[in-house]
Amino acid sequence: MGSRQVSASDLAGLLGPDALGRFGLPGRITVAGLGISGISAARALVGLGARVTVVDNGDGDAHRARAAELAELGIEVRLGHLPDGARAGEALPEGTELVVTSPGWQPQSPLFLAAAEAGVDVVGDVEVAWRLRGAGAELRAARRAAAEGTVEGAASEPAGPAEWLAVTGTNGKTTTTQMLASILKAAGLRTAAVGNIGTPIIDVVLGEQQYDVLAVELSSYQLHWAPSLRVHSAAVLNLAPDHLDWHGSMQAYAADKGRIYEGNTVACVYNVADKATEDLVVEADVEEGCRAIGFTLGAPGPSMLGVVDGILVDRAFVENRQKNAQELAEVKDVNPPAPHNIANALAAAALARAYGVEPRAVRDGLRDFRPDAHRVARVDEVASVVYVDDSKATNTHAAEASLASFDKVVWIAGGLAKGATFDELVQKSAGRMRGAVLIGADRALIAEALARHAPEVPVVDLDRTDTGAMLAAVREAAALAEPGDTVLLAPACASMDMFANYNKRGDAFADAVRELAAENAADTA
Repeated sequence: MGSRQVSASDLAGLLGPDALGRFGLPGRITVAGLGISGISAARALVGLGARVTVVDNGDGDAHRARAAELAELGIEVRLGHLPDGARAGEALPEGTELVVTSPGWQPQSPLFLAAAEAGVDVVGDVEVAWRLRGAGAELRAARRAAAEGTVEGAASEPAGPAEWLAVTGTNGKTTTTQMLASILKAAGLRTAAVGNIGTPIIDVVLGEQQYDVLAVELSSYQLHWAPSLRVHSAAVLNLAPDHLDWHGSMQAYAADKGRIYEGNTVACVYNVADKATEDLVVEADVEEGCRAIGFTLGAPGPSMLGVVDGILVDRAFVENRQKNAQELAEVKDVNPPAPHNIANALAAAALARAYGVEPRAVRDGLRDFRPDAHRVARVDEVASVVYVDDSKATNTHAAEASLASFDKVVWIAGGLAKGATFDELVQKSAGRMRGAVLIGADRALIAEALARHAPEVPVVDLDRTDTGAMLAAVREAAALAEPGDTVLLAPACASMDMFANYNKRGDAFADAVRELAAENAADTA
């Protein structure tokens, strides 16, 4: 990646004592949360000369170890309960002029209510990175000059910070961001996939590596706390109910997603099949000349990208788009070529084309792309039945897209519903279901939806949460499946009732399939 954790001495020595003010930051800052993004923000801010206090309600061994590391940099860390009995993460430290929050902290947290009462702004790490993007170029030029022992070293540094191409949506964000980065790399551009994808964006912005353009995944949480973000081009892939306990309503959730379009300079990319995404474009306040660009699985109209006879085509970034279209890639270049993943590829291509990438790079980037584990990943074929792991399908919208990728499915589903309902999912997918095996805490909600809308579908209700539960689920699914079917893990629920995360759930599924394959091989030997 070329980035590294920010050194306090680097920033203080190279940017000068006035760095905070030059980049719109005050002198006394509280960071909420001792996770990856919180540590990244705290290190950078203290390096700029801020007096930083980190607060977190946790007080375990891991928290204390991180706190000790930050204390060596002169950062005060308050954990657990304070001497007055209050929780550290709920009390606003005296003198705080800005709060920088980790993404998951809810807007109604006591700390933020106290900040509002005191007239103190709350922002996220993405907002800090956005404000500091100009500092990165200064740092790299200063480091080069220092290494060469001359100020002339700064002359070759490219002017200005890297552009941001941003992606959000209920589902498909990570895959689309990674596809976009692959396309940009195929075009010969220096790029990285950053943000909600796991790499702290502050570390990248202030790191030693110079980038031309960044592929930035942004969650609704991050967008909520990024009021001044104004990117080159952005895409909202889709909108479906999710994280409503955090946002309070679907309207508020959509509004936070829509923040990604504010101030766009070149293109706002939307999903033609999801009118809510287009509505967000209409409502956005963008720069003069910024264009609305749609993507569709059908034949595209002008200012759209779409699919014609198995070809991904562009009618947006071509001359005379009323009559002309540009071939970009074939559907078979998309891995895997499931409908929702083709939509992801079109969105990534639209952002890349908005940045000026040539068609050949779109094709080559899509061919080079390999999806992360647990995203519609084929595990094995046993007795002419294919087993597919889509453990990442943690909500109904993602599960619906996954189910739509196959003709006949034995569906393994269930977990923590997070307030979701399953009627619409079952109604749309019932015709594809050979059967269903239900696991997890809220499986009854799915069973009730199946009883209402697909009573002919056989259902196995697996009432167990032990370590062998997934193997039992796979065996039950195998018993329901017929040759040519797909057994699909697409839970439509979060995993934490039975597993540490969706990765562990997917791993358990893959292990169970491999055990089933071994048993089948032994039986037929």
